[in-house]
Amino acid sequence: MTRRSYGRVAVLMGGTSNEREISLQSGHAVLNALKDSSVDAYIFDTSNQDLDNLKKFDCAFICLHGKDGEDGKIQKYLDQINLRYTGSDAKASAYGMDKYKSKEIWVSLKIPTPHFLKLNDQSVFEDVNKKLNHPFFIKASNSGSSIGVYKITSKEQFHKAYEEAKKIDDIVFAEKKISGRELTVPILNNCTLPVIEIIPKGEFYNYEAKYLREDTKFICPAEIQDTLKKELNKISLAAFESIGCKGWGRVDFIVDSFSKIYVIEINTIPGMTSHSLVPLSARINGISFNQLVIEILESAYA
Repeated sequence: MTRRSYGRVAVLMGGTSNEREISLQSGHAVLNALKDSSVDAYIFDTSNQDLDNLKKFDCAFICLHGKDGEDGKIQKYLDQINLRYTGSDAKASAYGMDKYKSKEIWVSLKIPTPHFLKLNDQSVFEDVNKKLNHPFFIKASNSGSSIGVYKITSKEQFHKAYEEAKKIDDIVFAEKKISGRELTVPILNNCTLPVIEIIPKGEFYNYEAKYLREDTKFICPAEIQDTLKKELNKISLAAFESIGCKGWGRVDFIVDSFSKIYVIEINTIPGMTSHSLVPLSARINGISFNQLVIEILESAYA
């Protein structure tokens, strides 16, 4: 039994971004959960279906990852046709997708994040290295699933990575590499779920570690002191709310050897696949996958 009549729900998935395959996995998992809960839900692949057909639905459950789905564009369209949807609004989604812009906001609010520099065609390795000390990362500002993220240890890598990142987004920046534990805090209905520690087999939690490898370790709840857990929860909500997010999401952190916390990024539409972290954390809190999906759907009606 569901708690209300949701009407016809379109599960938005697929799309045309470089995260299409992951979006399809998330979308089908959500679709099956909705159907299991007797919700009248339908596949809606935005890459090959007319968006005007969304006017026939009562709600959109957004499982689009990357550009045109997670960056506020689809949310803006849904606002125009007055269709309720899951997750953050258009403005917050745009900020969440734009790593550079969100970091600017966090710095202005004294929310800790690794030092960073915007790059351009005139940027050179030596100048960036003086300020960030290699190794550092080069990142495409608008991309997800760790696509467009490159670890830099040499001048040769610097130029190649910059050119590759620029193919993904016009805004490219360098970010100081913080060595430490990778932790993430899922958020549901603007409340934190159990902290997860991510231990990748490789150097960092990249696309392969997220979706393809079976040897990435996830410890939930993370084995951390209560004081650190409280601080992570506090900062995650501050970072989440600072860019206007609501409903659900995930905040990623690095915590160094001195227990100093750094916000890395916010995911406004986290994955809902078999490897995904929000379902894992929710399960620790006694929330099944089907219940989680209904909770997220409910937030669209709040």
